Amino acid sequence: MKTPVLKVRPFLMFDGNAEEAMNSYISLIPGSEVIDIIRYGKSGAGVEGSVMKATFSLGGQTVMCIDSVMKHNFTFTPAISFFVTCETEQEIQWLSSKLSAGGAELMPLGDYGFSRQFAWVTDRFGISWQLNLE
Repeated sequence: MKTPVLKVRPFLMFDGNAEEAMNSYISLIPGSEVIDIIRYGKSGAGVEGSVMKATFSLGGQTVMCIDSVMKHNFTFTPAISFFVTCETEQEIQWLSSKLSAGGAELMPLGDYGFSRQFAWVTDRFGISWQLNLE
């Protein structure tokens, strides 16, 4: 008997800036692209033109995102993050600088013993990123 293949993807829920975040991420991570965007229309539950559902590739990982139509009292947490393996010091320095701009450095770029260079940042959209120099 063949076991069914389930697709598991990260899902990001934004409060009106899903497309901006998605475009920012694909501009920073090589090999990334927008796969599909479905927008709310005039009669939709969300703001016309906002993201009902989008799918993008982020360094080979498929990610889904939306602009939430519901107001909620929660946001993203660093307990879940994107982990990026960088190949050069120049790459990790650039990514750390770009991703933390307008966000926060949870662990500034440095040598923490387990890696020559590591940074844990939150971007301006609230998404957490761990950057590691391999």
